Amino acid sequence: MRVLLVEDQHDIAANIWDFLERRGYEVDHCGDGATGLAHARRGGFDAIVLDLGLPRLDGLDLCRALRDAGDGVPVLMLTARDTLDDVLRGFEHGADDYMVKPFALKELDARLRALHRRAAPAADTTVGTVLSYDAGTMTALREGRRIPLTRLQGRLLETLLSESPRIVPHERLLRAAWGNDTADMGALHTQMYELRALVDKPFGTPLIRSVRGVGYQVPGA
Repeated sequence: MRVLLVEDQHDIAANIWDFLERRGYEVDHCGDGATGLAHARRGGFDAIVLDLGLPRLDGLDLCRALRDAGDGVPVLMLTARDTLDDVLRGFEHGADDYMVKPFALKELDARLRALHRRAAPAADTTVGTVLSYDAGTMTALREGRRIPLTRLQGRLLETLLSESPRIVPHERLLRAAWGNDTADMGALHTQMYELRALVDKPFGTPLIRSVRGVGYQVPGA
């Protein structure tokens, strides 16, 4: 697995780099956000390990720039910012996972491998008559418009479409998006808000329905 590490603290970067390379990763390192964004845009990475407090460009802005450009490479954020609002802000900006410093390097390895497994594209396109999702390109299609999604958003939409018109419980969506990783309802609702803003808000008729206290539903895709 090829990983881009964007971290300005040299001792932390060196420890992560050495640890991951000894486990078979190929690691590229950048010490500031602007250089990290330039490297990320060249592509070819299986995941990005991204610090938030970076010189020249904050990690949140770096992640948002990638997502706005339609780049769905998995991003694992590293930060000392440990409040729930900080975590949710990371997901709002397009993160796939979030670890608070200090952390165990073995856990970092496990989370990267989980992200890599979940990032493997599905073979088929989940199709509806109005809305569809192509896992290979991570794009939704509605009314002839292609909509780039993050991997988390794509997994959520793919699950909703595959179960349509049934209601998909919150727990099922959490497992589909985060697997065995810990995630809370706040993170799920944040991702669903972002997804609905992309595939519903620009169009006349909303397709994704929230069923209070139960889950979400696409009644007729």
